[in-house]
Amino acid sequence: MSAEPFDIRPITPGDDAAIASIIRAVMPEFGAKGPGFAINDPEVDGMSASYARPRCRYFVVERDGVVMGGGGVAPLDGGDADVCELRKMYFLPTLRGVGAGAALIERCLDAARDAGFKRCYLETLTGMDAAQRLYERTGFARIPGPMGATGHFGCNRFYLREL
Repeated sequence: MSAEPFDIRPITPGDDAAIASIIRAVMPEFGAKGPGFAINDPEVDGMSASYARPRCRYFVVERDGVVMGGGGVAPLDGGDADVCELRKMYFLPTLRGVGAGAALIERCLDAARDAGFKRCYLETLTGMDAAQRLYERTGFARIPGPMGATGHFGCNRFYLREL
């Protein structure tokens, strides 16, 4: 039995449908449903394969054997080789506020360090206030504009953290 009310583990192909469903349920909650948002990325339906590439890791968060969230790291598209991006981190409402976000970020940043990254970037948007507070509590600092070429022109808040 875990000391936490959740478990974090690497994604498997059997998790793809659950994670796609979570992403598609959570993003519209915050108005992120049109063009320029991660909800439209081709990888959403095949996250396990997308994150099986070198220097990529994606983790799912389970409670009582049910996938309730996830997040990962990958090289920042169009960015410097030493910069990764914290990507596709979304939780169902019942998983929020129990420490899963901070634990998942720690796991992702450990994987990023292991892959040789020196900095971690992320994008979010106005209205995701709790997420932004979490990013700041875990060492991310807001930066004035985007990095790389993610294609997520709908995002308007940007953060960076030294690893």
